[in-house]
Amino acid sequence: MYELVTTLENWTALFAEWISLPLTFILIGTGLFVTIALGFIQIKRLNHSFAVVSGKYDDPDDEGDVTHFQALSAALSATIGIGNIAGVALAVRLGGPGALFWMWVTAVFGMALKYAECTLSHRYRVIHEDGSASGGPMYYIEKGLGPKWKPLAVFFATCAVICSFCTGNMNQANTIAQTFLTYNIPIWVSGGVIAALVGLVIIGGIKRIAAVASRLVPTMAVLYVLGTMVIILSHYQNIIPSFAKIFTEAFSLKAGWGGLFAVIMWGVRRGLYSNEAGQGSAPIAHAAAKTKESAREGAVALMGPFIDTLIVCTMTGLAILSTGVIESTSLTGAQLTREAFRQGFSFAPELGSFIVNCAVLLFAYTTMVAWSYYGDRSIEYLAGPKAIKPYRWVYVFFNFMGAILPLTFVWNFGDIALSLMTIPNLIGVLFLTGTVKNITSEYFAKEHIPYKT
Repeated sequence: MYELVTTLENWTALFAEWISLPLTFILIGTGLFVTIALGFIQIKRLNHSFAVVSGKYDDPDDEGDVTHFQALSAALSATIGIGNIAGVALAVRLGGPGALFWMWVTAVFGMALKYAECTLSHRYRVIHEDGSASGGPMYYIEKGLGPKWKPLAVFFATCAVICSFCTGNMNQANTIAQTFLTYNIPIWVSGGVIAALVGLVIIGGIKRIAAVASRLVPTMAVLYVLGTMVIILSHYQNIIPSFAKIFTEAFSLKAGWGGLFAVIMWGVRRGLYSNEAGQGSAPIAHAAAKTKESAREGAVALMGPFIDTLIVCTMTGLAILSTGVIESTSLTGAQLTREAFRQGFSFAPELGSFIVNCAVLLFAYTTMVAWSYYGDRSIEYLAGPKAIKPYRWVYVFFNFMGAILPLTFVWNFGDIALSLMTIPNLIGVLFLTGTVKNITSEYFAKEHIPYKT
């Protein structure tokens, strides 16, 4: 049995690595194509995005389940996760400081890609008799490209369900349980508590998920960024040298072309997997927004990579570089970030460690909550509304199992599902880019009058 598990772990790890390389180029290429097709909308319309998120155009009488801000919070709760802590540290350790530059590049292209997929998701969503909404790549693939494309939509939804159990749930629960273990709390105890807390939220559906996310996500992001700012400002003399390293090593050939390629790949891959642009998950959350204008929700969605990668990931990277832990230790992942906080909070090292632990807990928890919604919309598409409640209870059960089991195989399997669900989504976005362009032109040709209560 042990040999079988080891073999599965090795094969899934190999396949996950194999598929990630071509997918990286496809994601970047699609992001560049959409950016050009939409005339660099992520730059031209960023101010409008801030206005929409602020609630300026919210109309409570519009169809949908949640406000623009709540939809963005729900999507961000899935994207701002342990990747912002461990993933950035891993990229900087293995790819060098220059990897941060390439993370920024992916974020810029990812903003346009996120705009396109979320605009489509909202346009082709389904409003049910009770007023609730369902949307996502499976709907715009089938309805936008036509019934003949339904097998591709089914493939996406199936991968999304698998990914919700693995990457979005079990792996996050395991991370939390291991963090609690450092405080001598037994894994089975923390696993039970985590599962109960997740169940209390997800059983209530998107409205409860969005309500929790709209409170937790801004709070956790602000506290974490403030912590990194304390570190960076207390090492202000290293700010300019840190940026100098980022820009010089982003194009450095001191390790040859192979070294430069490694820097680019680590930055691009971590950036893409951090903000999830093009993967098709966030469109499911944004489809629930209360608005008649699909492009308006797309404008909200493009804020995701901006906040996740350009702000949160950048602050993590600068905290690591400014403290110098990248040179003084051999640590990597979340441990490297934790050490940066410990040294950055030299006046209270345990406080720095506590901040990172809290961030890991909150980031992982909100990711689990958000991915449950992605999974239940996907299972609804595959098996109908009667399958939603059983799915949620199974999700809670897998949450507990994730906390108590070793998860190397599950992590690899989830990464494969995440990669595979990206492919049909990008096909849909590419073929429907013309539709997005038309929706965008029509929307921005109108006069946008703020809603007045």
